[in-house]
Amino acid sequence: MSRTYMAKKEEVERKWYVIDGQGKVLGRLAVEAACILRGKHNPRFTPHVDTGDHVIVINADKVILTGDKLHKKLYVHHSGYPGGLKVISYSVLMQTRPELAVEKAIMGMLPHNKLGTAMVKKLRIYRGSDHPHQAQKPEAWTM
Repeated sequence: MSRTYMAKKEEVERKWYVIDGQGKVLGRLAVEAACILRGKHNPRFTPHVDTGDHVIVINADKVILTGDKLHKKLYVHHSGYPGGLKVISYSVLMQTRPELAVEKAIMGMLPHNKLGTAMVKKLRIYRGSDHPHQAQKPEAWTM
C-alpha cells in the first residue's frame, strides 16, 4: 500500500525566481507569482506546509491593466480612525507606487492566514529592472 507524501518544512529546498513584468497583464503575472510562492509548481506541494520558492518581480511599473481598469479600478484603504478612508485610482497608483499594486494583486491570491503571511515574506517587488539579489542566483521564470 502506497502512502501519500507530506512535505515537512525542514525538508523544503527553496529556489529563487525572477519574473519580468514588462508588458504582462497584472492578474496573469499575479497568478504565476502566487503559484510559485505557494509551491503549486512543485510536485512536492503540500497544502498545509509552505513549500514555495522566493519570487522577485522586476519592471513592476511596466505592468498592464486591461480594459478600463486603469481609470475605473480603485485602491481603497482605511486607517482605522474616523474619516480615515483613502481612495486612490489605479492610474495614480501605477504612477506613484506600482509595487503596491502588484503586491496587492499577489497577496489576494494567497491564503489569508499565517501560512499566507509566511509566503508573502518571500516576495520582492522592484519598479525597475535592477534588483539586489544576484548572490542568490535567481532563475528567470518564463510564463
